[in-house]
Amino acid sequence: MSIKTKLSLAITLVLFSVIILYHLFSEYSMVNGIKDLMKDSMEHTSIQAAEFIKDYEETSKQNNADSADPVFLLDLLQTVNPYIKEITVFQKNNLMVVYGTYTYSDANNDPANVQAMDSGEFALRNFNRDGEKLLRSYYASDQLGDYVISMVYDRSSITTLVDMKQDYTLLYTGIFLLVMMVVLYWFVGFMIRPLKDILWKVNEVSSVRFHKPIQIKRKDEFGLLALKINAMSQNLSIYMDKLRKAFEENRRMKEHLESFINHSNDAIHLMDLDGKVIQVNRAFEQLFGYEESEVLGMRYPTVPESHRMENRQMIGLLLAGKNLPAQETMRVTRTGEMIPVSVTVSPIRDSDGSIRAFASICRDMRSRNRMEELLRRSEKLTTVGQLAAGVAHEIRNPLTTLRGFLQLQLQSKSLNLSHVTLMLSELDRINLIVGEFLILAKPQATKFVTKDVRDVLQDVLLFLDSEAHLHNIVFRTVITEEQCLISCEENQLKQVFINLLKNAIEAMPGGGPIHISIQKKGGSIAISITDEGVGIPEEMISKIGDPFFTGKETGTGLGIMVSQRIINSHQGTLDIQSQVNVGTSVKLTLPALNVGESLAKQEA
Repeated sequence: MSIKTKLSLAITLVLFSVIILYHLFSEYSMVNGIKDLMKDSMEHTSIQAAEFIKDYEETSKQNNADSADPVFLLDLLQTVNPYIKEITVFQKNNLMVVYGTYTYSDANNDPANVQAMDSGEFALRNFNRDGEKLLRSYYASDQLGDYVISMVYDRSSITTLVDMKQDYTLLYTGIFLLVMMVVLYWFVGFMIRPLKDILWKVNEVSSVRFHKPIQIKRKDEFGLLALKINAMSQNLSIYMDKLRKAFEENRRMKEHLESFINHSNDAIHLMDLDGKVIQVNRAFEQLFGYEESEVLGMRYPTVPESHRMENRQMIGLLLAGKNLPAQETMRVTRTGEMIPVSVTVSPIRDSDGSIRAFASICRDMRSRNRMEELLRRSEKLTTVGQLAAGVAHEIRNPLTTLRGFLQLQLQSKSLNLSHVTLMLSELDRINLIVGEFLILAKPQATKFVTKDVRDVLQDVLLFLDSEAHLHNIVFRTVITEEQCLISCEENQLKQVFINLLKNAIEAMPGGGPIHISIQKKGGSIAISITDEGVGIPEEMISKIGDPFFTGKETGTGLGIMVSQRIINSHQGTLDIQSQVNVGTSVKLTLPALNVGESLAKQEA
């Protein structure tokens, strides 16, 4: 079907719909108008009959012999109006027929309708009698007094009149519609005639022939369209030349990229959104032992079952628009060997930014891990050497003292109690150094339980309260009312608080306040202990935590080191900030447990 026919039918359909609606509205208005006109005519006829009867009644009372017989007048009304079948005048109270005839009776409804009439009221009722469709009117007025005038009309005659009007309207509408279809078909053909030239030009462009333009003969919208198509054809000719050049450049770039991928030492493979491999390089084949032909179409062939969830999470983050750094994980070869790799997964997007595939780059980490292990062992040996040297140095001093006093005792061959007291003090120092060194070096058996860190700190504050009073120290606490549950080894955590609070007390020999705060921040708990003591020089802060480094005369330098190790084992952080003659602030951060995690740990 041509566009001319389609457009003509479309316009005709719209016009037809409008005409039908107009016809329905006109028909509805016409039928209602005829009904209203007939009702007004019936009411007027009833009023005339009422006036005849009123005049007759009044002249009869005056014994006027010249008054017209009402029966004659009612017959005259029937003659004038051919639709009237019968006129009946009822006595309202007893339903007796006063004037006229009562052959078209409706015994079921007439008594109730007559008695329900009020003065000045006019009513119409439909009824059928022996298959004949009839209308009965009722009229009552002050002129009639106790009378009700009823007229029977032929309803089928009125319906015939309405049908005839409808037929004429439908005929005129059909003729008008037919004429409009012919006119529209001709008009549409005239309007779309330039489309043939435009269609010819489009066919030329689709066949990659751009040089012959459309001959423009009109200045309307079709002429403008033809002008734009000529311009589009010229632009397409220019763009096609550019596309040919771009295609050649893309082909060369693709060859360069494929050469780079294939000669890369890292294993590279591309996979679609379902995880199916669509391309691999030679390094992938060498690392995982797969041939390209057998690995294509496989879903995550190098991801072991134990790491499938981790891989799905990575893909989910990439689909959500996140950029992922390189991640060290495990991959499995064709022979089932597990190898450590560094994996970088990147999305491959199309021109509109939608992710179409993923590129995975795997770097074999076995050689690097071996080197790191050698470095770790070397660092451990260095650390052990430093600790051994520190322990030897720290213990040699009290041992020298002990040796000197023992030599004096031997030479004098007498026991000096003051010397014994000093020797016991040096032995206690040796015992303290060895004890803290063992805590640092020997792994402790720990059992983590769920505790409220507020309760743990309160126990420590009660323990140190007497010592604080002895040194004129006041603990000022700001503790949140929120529950602060953590998973911890209570005794170790208490040891940390004791070390930090004792350091704060010793930093204020003249007394003063120690500010203690516990706050819950998101998924972590922040604990701060701040004194107003002598402070720590800036050049010493970076060395705090080194073994046997201390700014106190009687310290060993192992307290902060042990505390840091305990906090690290609790997955937390310890940060020290200080200013000379202002004070020192130690901030701890520990991961918080929610109620569900707490219940799960208790059940476990």
